[in-house]
Amino acid sequence: MPAVNRLLLDTHVFIWWREKSPRLAPDVARDIAQADAVFVSVATAWEIAIKVSSGRLRVPGPVEAAVAHSGFRALPITFDHAALVAALPRHHGDPFDRMLAAQAMHEGLTLVTHDRAFTPYALPVRWT
Repeated sequence: MPAVNRLLLDTHVFIWWREKSPRLAPDVARDIAQADAVFVSVATAWEIAIKVSSGRLRVPGPVEAAVAHSGFRALPITFDHAALVAALPRHHGDPFDRMLAAQAMHEGLTLVTHDRAFTPYALPVRWT
C-alpha cells in the first residue's frame, strides 16, 4: 500500500505550491511540506511548457529550478509508465493526467490533486 508520505503533485498543485496560492488548502500544504518525498513529473514540465508557449500561463522561471528549489524530486517518464497509460481505462482523454495516474500507480505514490477526473482510477489520492 502506498504511503501518504510519498507524493506526486498534479500540475496545478505544483503551480499553487510555487505561487503560495491560497487555493492550496493549509492541511494539504502541510502534508506536502512534511512528506518524506515529493515528486514532480516531467509530464508537468511538459504541460507547463505547452501552456506557456500558447500564452495561457506565465511562470517566473524554469520548472526544473522551481522543483529543485522546493526540495522536490523530478520524476522521469519511463517506458513502463507509457505502457501503463495504454492499459488505463479511458475515463478521460487528458494525456498529462493519464501519465500522472500511470506514474502514481507504477511508483506507489499518492497523487495530490483537485481534479475529480482522477476519481475512477484505482490510485491513492490526496484531494486539495
